[in-house]
Amino acid sequence: MGIVKWKGILESLLFAAGDEGLSLKQISSVLEVDEMQANEIATELQQDYENDENRGITIVQLAGVYQLATKKEHAVYLKKLVESPGTAHLSQAALETLAIIAYKQPITRAEIEEIRGVKTERPLHTLSSRALIKEVGRAEGTGRAILYGTTKEFLDYFGLKNIKELPPLPDNIDEDELQDDADLFFEKFQETMEMDQ
Repeated sequence: MGIVKWKGILESLLFAAGDEGLSLKQISSVLEVDEMQANEIATELQQDYENDENRGITIVQLAGVYQLATKKEHAVYLKKLVESPGTAHLSQAALETLAIIAYKQPITRAEIEEIRGVKTERPLHTLSSRALIKEVGRAEGTGRAILYGTTKEFLDYFGLKNIKELPPLPDNIDEDELQDDADLFFEKFQETMEMDQ
């Protein structure tokens, strides 16, 4: 199979992987090529993106993981999207996820899913694409999962100067209740944000 076709397949794989990205080993395994060839395919695809001004995305490599990302030179437009009231509407799933990250950062996807009780891939992708959350490190242990935290855009979105201005959750709600009831967690987040506005 020609490298052009491989690049198209890799693009599909990276899109499907979302913010989790793919390691060279995963790419190599799925494409059934050696890691040297997998690296060559990824590098060529990245060069295609970088050399084409008509493309708004590129490939970045963070901690050995390849993922699709928006080009830095378009950041000003992405910021406008986040700040625009008409287009900045977030789904309840995204807001629930954002609330959990805001109060519990740094936090892994698995920990977020444990609190919400459902898969969180799409909300994380939405929040990342709107620059409301970012990768802030890697967890210790097997797999070294991505740790998520909020961004400056998050603070701007909610009119906060820093994360310490995040309204405190009521004292009468303990950690176990939050772990058991993501809806309650989100509801309290929404209430405190509205009271603070």
